[in-house]
Amino acid sequence: MSKRVIEMFLFDIYIEIQKIKHIAKAFDNVQSLLHDFRSWDSIIREFEIIGEASNHLLKNNLLDQRYRQVVNFRNKIIHEYFGIEPDEIWHIITKDLDDFEKTILKLIESMDNELKEELRESFITDNHYLDFVVKKLEAIH
Repeated sequence: MSKRVIEMFLFDIYIEIQKIKHIAKAFDNVQSLLHDFRSWDSIIREFEIIGEASNHLLKNNLLDQRYRQVVNFRNKIIHEYFGIEPDEIWHIITKDLDDFEKTILKLIESMDNELKEELRESFITDNHYLDFVVKKLEAIH
């Protein structure tokens, strides 16, 4: 694995949050989401990525320890996948994700401007096929 600039993990999380929100908006409740296995599996994967990236940020003191629960949740869905409660996933999507997104966005916006712009442009290029992600990245200043 190549060495990454730690701030890249902020963008990883931000993009995965956008993907979760984009997928979830097509569903009115957890049962309809759960019965669409592609969407369900995709959202679970996005949460895994968020947890892994959060772990890197915690280790480098870019997130405070109250976000340890994000990593713990990732560990649960990876190692105890049989114990995933669909209602817990839905609660996180509908109640907790916006606050975490705001935290991540504040950290991105507080970055050195040159680095932030370089990373933003790189992630726009990498995600050019996802219009909804590109629009959110373009709005970052």
